[in-house]
Amino acid sequence: MAEVVSPVPGAGRREPGEVGRARGPPVADPGAALSPQGEIIEGCRLPVLRRNQDNEDEWPLAEILSVKDISGRKLFYVHYIDFNKRLDEWVTHERLDLKKIQFPKKEAKTPTKNGLPGSRPGSPEREVKRKVEVVSPATPVPSETAPASVFPQNGAARRAVAAQPGRKRKSNCLGTDEDSQDSSDGIPSAPRMTGSLVSDRSHDDIVTRMKNIECIELGRHRLKPWYFSPYPQELTTLPVLYLCEFCLKYGRSLKCLQRHLTKCDLRHPPGNEIYRKGTISFFEIDGRKNKEKESTEDYNVACILTLPPYQRRGYGKLLIEFSYELSKVEGKTGTPEKPLSDLGLLSYRSYWSQTILEILMGLKSESGERPQITINEISEITSIKKEDVISTLQYLNLINYYKGQYILTLSEDIVDGHERAMLKRLLRIDSKCLHFTPKDWSKRGKW
Repeated sequence: MAEVVSPVPGAGRREPGEVGRARGPPVADPGAALSPQGEIIEGCRLPVLRRNQDNEDEWPLAEILSVKDISGRKLFYVHYIDFNKRLDEWVTHERLDLKKIQFPKKEAKTPTKNGLPGSRPGSPEREVKRKVEVVSPATPVPSETAPASVFPQNGAARRAVAAQPGRKRKSNCLGTDEDSQDSSDGIPSAPRMTGSLVSDRSHDDIVTRMKNIECIELGRHRLKPWYFSPYPQELTTLPVLYLCEFCLKYGRSLKCLQRHLTKCDLRHPPGNEIYRKGTISFFEIDGRKNKEKESTEDYNVACILTLPPYQRRGYGKLLIEFSYELSKVEGKTGTPEKPLSDLGLLSYRSYWSQTILEILMGLKSESGERPQITINEISEITSIKKEDVISTLQYLNLINYYKGQYILTLSEDIVDGHERAMLKRLLRIDSKCLHFTPKDWSKRGKW
């Protein structure tokens, strides 16, 4: 993944380490807190000045991963503790708060038990995390086949329902979840700073922990990569790496790219086109040549990617919808490959929420009775795996237990938020434009 630097080369560029002055801790004198050897070393932790999403200055704790000297000026590569790895960056000396520097400690030897080597004792933080993970879900989990009644509810506030005597009732309030991002429509609204690719990465190779490409040019856009890329070492020192937008072949200069474009005859992805509507096309490739042939875990997606110039336009959700459309044709349920990244979780939760709410709000009552539906029925209609249906209902806090049965309560806030979100969702898959024949895996010898 990457972020857009500028659609025009050189325009709007911000130099590394260029951040406004903060009102936070004063920047210490360069010689105020150094290592016994007289320098800041890799592994040190200290507050570092950065701008947050609200464009405000803050001083989060960061770890020094690398130090380099350019023309007598030192730069420090920092990872912000408990922040996503994509925020790692090179910073100048002026952004370091040396008064609060923490030098790395030597690792203690592994303790032994009865003279035999044993595992290290877990830290208190890890013990707490381990205890948190075994806590039961905050919302009741309905049976997959038991029908649940759908109750429209007036007013934004939820009405508390008294539990039946002699029956234990779990709380139906959402528990604290670092993945949850509440918004007015009950759907995550922004990528969180924590999550995947954060926390302790000390077991990784120090090289792969650091971004190694400064900038790439792809078509008419220049992008700033977020993570490590396995390009040849000699290319990592270039200010810009040039990529062919059709075959992704890389070159060290614009002339190299122009020379390649005279020979490159690709103008679309490999494979056969199985969907076209307007300017949007999907291609099916042979998994034997380009990717996994068959998933034993019922994954219908291994990876989706929307390049930064096209993000926040609905293409990510369109890709997700298309994967489930293929699952419907195959007559099975599917789920994305786990674990999801933070941006992936954001997109999937939003899609699952909108799809399930669309089903629930479209139910009609028969004979004056409240409409009923089961988890299995929702899963069959949407091709979303049952576990994902249940987790989404819990995330939206729709499940309640009342008078011996599970009910799904839709508040006005949820309904209004869903209607607003669907008005913005202009890109949708048209199943009539899909021309896809599932493979018969019983005859896999022929493929």
